[in-house]
Amino acid sequence: MKKKKNSHPIGQYFDKVSNRVTKATGTPAAFLTALAIIIVWALTGPLFKFSDTWQLVINTGTTVITFLMVFVIQQSQNKDTTAIQIKLNELIACNEKASNRLIDVEDLSDAELAVLKKFYVKLAELSKKEEDIKASHSLEEAMEVHKIKKVRKTSVKKTNEPPGA
Repeated sequence: MKKKKNSHPIGQYFDKVSNRVTKATGTPAAFLTALAIIIVWALTGPLFKFSDTWQLVINTGTTVITFLMVFVIQQSQNKDTTAIQIKLNELIACNEKASNRLIDVEDLSDAELAVLKKFYVKLAELSKKEEDIKASHSLEEAMEVHKIKKVRKTSVKKTNEPPGA
C-alpha cells in the first residue's frame, strides 16, 4: 500500500518531530539525562542558597517540558491507536468466525459499549462454566452451544440413571 503523507506541511513536520521526540524520550539515555539535570540542580542548591530563583528554574523548566510533551505524546498515541484499530479491524474482517459488529467498535458511544461489554461478560461466564476458553467465538453461538451441551448432559444423565430412580 502506498503511504500517503499528511497533506499540510505543518502537519507533516509535527508528525515527524513528534515521532522522533517520542522515540528519543522513551530511552534510558533520556531518563539518565533528566536524572543528571535534577542531580546537578539539587547539588547547586547550596551554591544559590536554595533561593526562590533556584527553585523557579526547575519548576519552570519541568512545567514547560511537560506542557509540550503532552501534545507530542498525544500525537504519537493517536497515530498508534489508529494503526492498531485498523489492524484489529482487518483481523476481524478477514476471520469468518469473528463478529463483524466489532469493526469500528471504538466509534460507539459509552452506552453502546456498556451494552456490548455485557454480552462479552456473559460470553466469558459461559466459557468459565465450560472450562474451555476455545469453546465458542460469538455470544449467539456460545448460547446455542451452551444449550446443546446442556441438553446432551441432561439426556446422558437420564440414560445413565437406573430404572425407577
